[in-house]
Formats: sequence, C-alpha cells, structure tokens
Amino acid sequence: MFSIPGKQAVTITEKAERQISKLMSREGHQGLRIGVKKGGCAGMEYTMDYVTEIDPHDEVVEQNGARVMIAPMAQMFLFGTEIDYETSLLESGFKFRNPNVVDACGCGESIKFKDVEELSVERQG
Repeated sequence: MFSIPGKQAVTITEKAERQISKLMSREGHQGLRIGVKKGGCAGMEYTMDYVTEIDPHDEVVEQNGARVMIAPMAQMFLFGTEIDYETSLLESGFKFRNPNVVDACGCGESIKFKDVEELSVERQG
C-alpha cells in the first residue's frame, strides 16, 4: 500500500461528497470502489463500481459521509488524486485530478500514468 501516515490517498470535493452520499443512500450501497484497468487509446481507464461489501484489501477514504474504496491494484496510481463532480450543459460526472497522469486522450476517458518504478520512488521519497 502506498499510503503516507496521516494523509488520505485521495481527497473528495464537496460536490463529489454530495453525489457519492446520494449514490450510497440508494439500495444500501457502502460506497464507490475506484480502480483502473487497461483500455482506451491512452492505455488505462478509471473504473467506478457500487460497493455492497467492503473488501479488507481496499483502502477506505471517508469524508463527510462519503465513502470511497480504492482497489489494491489502483492505490499507487490514484495516490494524491482529487475526486470532483462537475455538471455542465452537456454532461455531468466525476472528474479525477490526478498528479500521476502524464497523458490523456482527447475524449478524456483514457489516461496514461507515470512508469510504475517512477511512482514507487516518488512514494518512498
């Protein structure tokens, strides 16, 4: 796990807190699990799933009633990320401001991260 004592892996804006809390109140969800998977034109994509049961290996971030679980394989890629929720005329959705992203495709759905070795060195230093 790539946590730093006293520092959450991700932060959640007030808008995202409200949206996550609203989603949690539906059908007894425990929160949202965030992960990454291979795919898209830049190489990786974020995933978000409802959680009915918390996995003991997930990192749990709770903030003002909103709960986000970070899948074990995604923890090093998401460390330092701010999760926001934006609403515009054409779309609404969660936005990730991730300092570990070095490139993104034009659609904004696919991302490329720093090399794993580079991320590991940054977390240790």
